[in-house]
Amino acid sequence: MFMEWLYDNSYALPGLEPNLPWWPVVAVIVLLLLINVAANKAVPGYYLFWALGGSVVVLALGVMDGCTWGDLGLAPRTWIRGLIWGGIAMLVVFAIYAVGSTWRRTRQAFHDQNIAGLSLPRLFWQSLVELPFGTVLFEEIAFRGVLWAMLARRYGIVWATVWSSLLFGLWHILPSLDLHERNSRLGEVGGGGHLARIIAIVGSVVTTTIGGIVFCGLRIGSGSLFAPMGLHWATNGWGYLFARAVTPKQK
Repeated sequence: MFMEWLYDNSYALPGLEPNLPWWPVVAVIVLLLLINVAANKAVPGYYLFWALGGSVVVLALGVMDGCTWGDLGLAPRTWIRGLIWGGIAMLVVFAIYAVGSTWRRTRQAFHDQNIAGLSLPRLFWQSLVELPFGTVLFEEIAFRGVLWAMLARRYGIVWATVWSSLLFGLWHILPSLDLHERNSRLGEVGGGGHLARIIAIVGSVVTTTIGGIVFCGLRIGSGSLFAPMGLHWATNGWGYLFARAVTPKQK
């Protein structure tokens, strides 16, 4: 009985509605592009503002397009199930990171000089405030909530998953421009320099696209955005913890 309830998502998935106009989807994508540039390049100091404000605007666009709370993965009756799925995902990621950070072959992948240089108050601010209420909240509402639901209503669940995940991968181009400098292992790939940067960017886009597919799978399986939110925070939040623990401090 419990397992049937855990997988009951029949009322939380959008139905196919052919002949809907395409311009609302384009409007959301353009808005995401503007927020990405503003948050990463134009005025990065106001990232939390852009994320919270963007969440409200994107959600409003989804509602005006005709998406229900169930379509968006936010129906109240799915909250508890989503939190259970999300909690399980957080425990699984913690276990994987705990093993990976102690294994010599994978330990260096956790190195991040930016995180290692953070003070403890700043570390807690980023992992417990900016990350969940900025990055996770906005990206899940935008990509697995509004954009996914709008695409699913027009083209079906499979194409919605493919396109929203690809756009999620491209969303990470700007944040990954200095990734090869923050991770010494990536910086050494291809002899360093511009090649290392290109490899780091491509790797970031590919991995986050795959991650987007996994997040969509959790949203579909649970019927709730809280499930991918839990996994999304875990992959980054636990990453702060383990990067801080294993990255050698620069003198």
